[in-house]
Amino acid sequence: MHEILDVIVIGGGQSGLACGYYLRRHKLNFLILDKEEKCGGAWLHAWDSLTLFSPAQHSSLPGWLMPKSENLFPLKQEVIDYLCQYEKRYELPIERTVTVENITSENKIFKVYTNKGIYFSKAIIAAAGTWNNPFIPKIKGIETFKGIQIHSAHYKNAEQFRNLKVLVVGEGNSGAQIVAEVSKVTTVKWSTRKPPHYLPDEVDGFYLFNVATAKYNAEKEGKPFNAANYDLGNIVMVPPVKEARSRGVLTSSGGFESIYENGVLWSDGTQEDFDVIIWCTGFGYATSFLKNIVSADERGVVKTEESKAIEVPGLWLAGYGSWTGYASATLIGINRNAKQTCNEIIEYLQKN
Repeated sequence: MHEILDVIVIGGGQSGLACGYYLRRHKLNFLILDKEEKCGGAWLHAWDSLTLFSPAQHSSLPGWLMPKSENLFPLKQEVIDYLCQYEKRYELPIERTVTVENITSENKIFKVYTNKGIYFSKAIIAAAGTWNNPFIPKIKGIETFKGIQIHSAHYKNAEQFRNLKVLVVGEGNSGAQIVAEVSKVTTVKWSTRKPPHYLPDEVDGFYLFNVATAKYNAEKEGKPFNAANYDLGNIVMVPPVKEARSRGVLTSSGGFESIYENGVLWSDGTQEDFDVIIWCTGFGYATSFLKNIVSADERGVVKTEESKAIEVPGLWLAGYGSWTGYASATLIGINRNAKQTCNEIIEYLQKN
């Protein structure tokens, strides 16, 4: 007879760990399934120099503050170490190198099909994030390019592109940071659809979280909200971006119309050759394993009320971004999202 768990959490990164913290407090019988070989979630795949946008004290999961860093913003390895220590601290039950391939539901029991067999549970929390679904726009001629194309998800450091001519595409934080880094070792151009906008130097991720929270609360209460100069989509001025600004390299060349085998056709009609295109164009959402129980749009978005799936009782999606809970894709923001999700699961299990 197979065991039927109360909850299966899919994804062992920051969102899965935060949910695990609350599930453990409620003494539920649960299991976290993670496809990675070791702890650290998507941070394992981040580029070498990536840091948080907030100081350690403002970047913590529920229950335990992230240890202070000697750096203003904790480094990639410091975040990985924190996540690894967190799951040990709370003795979270995690099975690794488990890839969830499909889920079905029958008689209020979910069957979770994986590369290591079938698991059964009464409720599901999908917390697989975005890293496994990088987005590259379908631009005319993209398949003809003979140079190197990579997404920021697979970028590691600038050394691999030394002495190559590089085009970085995308006006967000990753675009600005990769331009800043690669421009130290080779020739770089930056393509953005619209002029990049920067936050004031003193604004960090914690400030943005507070702005996001105020905006969220105002919208819920139907009140006007004005955060002039603090657009949450603007670029955070982390130290590498400030340094690049001082060198004068954060200059956008605008958009391009198409790609040919050796480069791009700019909007003004000129052609320019490049050896490398780095796509900093964001991510979709890793929800394809839910395809048999719920519908999703082309980016993987599922209809939810906060994190609760509208179409399927017993399914929650945590930490994917604003559509699953305001600021839920951040270390500090997942706390409220995870707590509310687990409270709703308790209520659901009591009724079923």
